[in-house]
Amino acid sequence: MPETYWIQKEIILPARRRGFHLITRELTDRLPELREISIGLAHVFICHTSASLTINENASPDVRADLERYLNQTVPEQAPYYAHTDEGPDDMPAHIKASLLGSSISVPVTNGRFNLGTWQGITLGEHRNDGGPRRLVVTLYGQRGR
Repeated sequence: MPETYWIQKEIILPARRRGFHLITRELTDRLPELREISIGLAHVFICHTSASLTINENASPDVRADLERYLNQTVPEQAPYYAHTDEGPDDMPAHIKASLLGSSISVPVTNGRFNLGTWQGITLGEHRNDGGPRRLVVTLYGQRGR
């Protein structure tokens, strides 16, 4: 009989330049416990208000660049109506972008792997010019064994 399995792990991602970055492989590499789950769920939460997580295209880097260009046009820096300006011109737009995209994702786990679609990947949206390292909390829940 399969055993129910819970684990929660903190992962620190290195600082990245502003933009969208695939992190699927990095998460998989840093979550060897994932391989033990036959059926379950991974919940990934980012502990920051100026970066986001999303699931999107994993093959074409043009998609990630287009997302960045679109959000920069939609949520401009130095808008005259921003009151929160103490932390630099990219800070308030970063908060808005993070709110629009979200701070967490949930991904099914099947046979020890994220059960993503063929063209899907887990993407970090870095919305600051110098956001620094980013802390993720990953909770894995499922049945252990196959």
